Amino acid sequence: MTIEYRKAVSEDAEILVNIYDAAFYSDYMRYGACPGYGRTVEMMKESIREYPKYIILCDKKPVGCVSCKMQEMGVYEITCLCIVPEYQGKGLGTKAIKFVKELYDDWEKLTLVTPLDKKENVKFYTEKCGFHIVSIETDGNIELARFVTER
Repeated sequence: MTIEYRKAVSEDAEILVNIYDAAFYSDYMRYGACPGYGRTVEMMKESIREYPKYIILCDKKPVGCVSCKMQEMGVYEITCLCIVPEYQGKGLGTKAIKFVKELYDDWEKLTLVTPLDKKENVKFYTEKCGFHIVSIETDGNIELARFVTER
């Protein structure tokens, strides 16, 4: 299994919409809404411009995405990490976090948010990636955990 990362460009919008829809469908069904699900190609093109995205390729096939944006000097927010369901649990997410840490080599702190009740995400970020929860936020009726890891 060969894992590569390719910076997304505007022409990748449809590929990313398909990845996001596959990865976030269960969240959409669970919560009735999900900001990563159901985007149009135009919305994704705007998101690519605003948030640098890297397509995760497994044996040359696009299977996920990781995006990160600098909040302030040395502080980066992981705005999305998603893997299509059939490739989850194979170490791609852990490798994507490592990729972000290498790509943004000036990072001092990485942050992200994910639903608190998604135990598999909480376990992944705390046990596999070294993050810890620093606060709880709400978005509508969904409790979100804010995770942080520091050098």
